[in-house]
Amino acid sequence: MSKTHPAASAATPSRTQPAWRPMPAWLREPLLHFQILGAVLFGIDHLRAAGRDTSHLIVVGEDVDREARTLFEKSRGRAPNADELKALRQVWLDNEVLYREGLAMQVDRGDTAIRERVIFKALSVVDANVKLPEISDADLRAWFEARRAKYDEPARYDFQEAVLPGTPSEAEVRTFVAALNGVAAGGTPGSAQADLRVYKGRPKANLDQSFGADFAAALAASAPNEWHALPTRDGWRAIRLDAIAQPQPADFLELRGIVLQDWKDAVASDQRTAAVREMAKKYTIRIGSPASTAAP
Repeated sequence: MSKTHPAASAATPSRTQPAWRPMPAWLREPLLHFQILGAVLFGIDHLRAAGRDTSHLIVVGEDVDREARTLFEKSRGRAPNADELKALRQVWLDNEVLYREGLAMQVDRGDTAIRERVIFKALSVVDANVKLPEISDADLRAWFEARRAKYDEPARYDFQEAVLPGTPSEAEVRTFVAALNGVAAGGTPGSAQADLRVYKGRPKANLDQSFGADFAAALAASAPNEWHALPTRDGWRAIRLDAIAQPQPADFLELRGIVLQDWKDAVASDQRTAAVREMAKKYTIRIGSPASTAAP
């Protein structure tokens, strides 16, 4: 364990993965979310209307939105915005189309009433028709350059936070910071007691998520190796900047294998999505009120 401030006990969050190992966005591959969003989130049957043929009618109703909001809030800690809710509806709709098509292809034989397996089998049929084109090094490099931000190593911040109990005011944090800087200069800590959190190699995106959009700029502008009172989205914090590692551009030749696999995944995803959206054209899609009809 690294040496900590005399008035603090240390807890060190782990370093994040290098930026050139791209982590998939939460909805980067919507059709492959059927196990999570298709089976768990949206296992809702919209075909219970009696006395009429609804085999080509899909209703994306309030029950879908309600279940989407519930799971999103549990996993993300907030309600989805309009774009996120629209994306979740589309995931459910893609899965519902795959489920209907799987039933039509009779891939449910031996899997009675197991929705996610029917979707999986239908998607496997779609996957069998995915044909990746050839790509030249020049075109792959151009694809990489268009997405360079995904592969470049961002600036990373090493810093510490001295945590006061409760929700201290700005004035209380500033008084606390002055005491901490007095300790650093050889003074007496007095009542300046706090837990110490040590952060290593945190990129700006992580800081934005954890502390708010303006925190990274305030941290970068602060003098290193002394305590500062900095505002965050959750209130004022006592922060000391230790070091900033400057951003590093990614090398295409070094990452060519990773980039090529990412390109293959992206092209295959686009082809799957296009195939499912083509299937959806045979259905009437209704969003919300039964009176409102929308094309898929």
